[in-house]
Amino acid sequence: MKRKKIFILTVATLAAIAILWALFGRKSQSTAYIIETATATRGDVSEAVTATGTIEPVTKVDVGTQVSGIIDKLYADYNSVVTKGQLIAEMDKITLQSELTSQQATYDGAKAEYEYQQKNYLRNKALHEKQLISDIEFEESTYNYAKAKSAYESSAANLAKAQRNLAYATITSPIDGVVISRAVEEGQTVAAGFETPTLFTIAADLTQMQVIADVDEADIGGVKEGQRVAFTVDAYPNDTFEGTVTQVRLEATEESNVVTYEVVISAHNPDLKLKPGLTANVTIYIAERRNVVNIPLKALRFVPEPPSGKAPVPEQMPRQEAPANDSLKIVWVQDNKEWKPRQVKVGMDNSVNVEICEGLHEGEVIAVDRKSNAGLPAIQGTADKEESPFMPKPPGRKK
Repeated sequence: MKRKKIFILTVATLAAIAILWALFGRKSQSTAYIIETATATRGDVSEAVTATGTIEPVTKVDVGTQVSGIIDKLYADYNSVVTKGQLIAEMDKITLQSELTSQQATYDGAKAEYEYQQKNYLRNKALHEKQLISDIEFEESTYNYAKAKSAYESSAANLAKAQRNLAYATITSPIDGVVISRAVEEGQTVAAGFETPTLFTIAADLTQMQVIADVDEADIGGVKEGQRVAFTVDAYPNDTFEGTVTQVRLEATEESNVVTYEVVISAHNPDLKLKPGLTANVTIYIAERRNVVNIPLKALRFVPEPPSGKAPVPEQMPRQEAPANDSLKIVWVQDNKEWKPRQVKVGMDNSVNVEICEGLHEGEVIAVDRKSNAGLPAIQGTADKEESPFMPKPPGRKK
């Protein structure tokens, strides 16, 4: 009976040891992990804001008419190339010519009356000075002369207006360019009232275009003149066009509680791919570092956790010469089979990569993250050997 109790106690003890080993011993051995690495590369680190905009000509003129009438002839159509002063349309001139003839007749009559009253006034003035005519007669001739002069000047102004209106019936191009819009047809009546009707829209030099981009108020603070811009249009999805910020307009636009500011971007268009009205997807580079050594930003946040649970030896960590200087960071660099901490000086980042100013060279391998390797064969630096590649080796130990 006593042997039976001893046997049961021994079995229970062995079972307890087996359970503890399964829970803790196996777990310790399964804590193997792999180190995610990256290589310091040389390239560009940039920070940018995105927006949408519309392609527009740099110079665009709406050609209209200041007189009402019927469009008699059109000499330009869509995409017509025109030069400054070239005839592009004519309006019916019959009514305008009749008005000019009437004003010319009125002017001739007023001029004759004015010349007659002027001579009569000068003659009566000389007689009045010699007291050969009464004051009443002289005053009457003075009055008639002044009235004739006023009528003459008024008719001259009306004649000039009629001549100008007739000239307005001949419509010419004000600039060298291309007709991008035609709003009338031959025989159509246009009325020039409070607003001048537009007949044509002419764009000058389509090899030089501009993008009017709407930038959100949260991003406008970093946008300045002279910054580089890259943009695409849906018409050419495989092409990327370059531009430069030329103006940041101060007027804000609010739509659906969203405040935006217009940014003008100049863009060369030598092959005329960019057409007025296309929608552009714009990327404005507000900060750039060209051809610099850079690493993933998350490498700065990497902190090794040895499987043994021991923290890195403080003496092995490089000292921060200027703790208050945010540009000094620690990265773990692979040196043969070991990982060693190194202090580096960082520059700008774009939330993905960060510029390395000092302390790291192109091609060096750094630790970025650690991932669990549970269930896989242990690798160097795993808990199977209860060693960490981040821990210093005892003197004499092979690395």
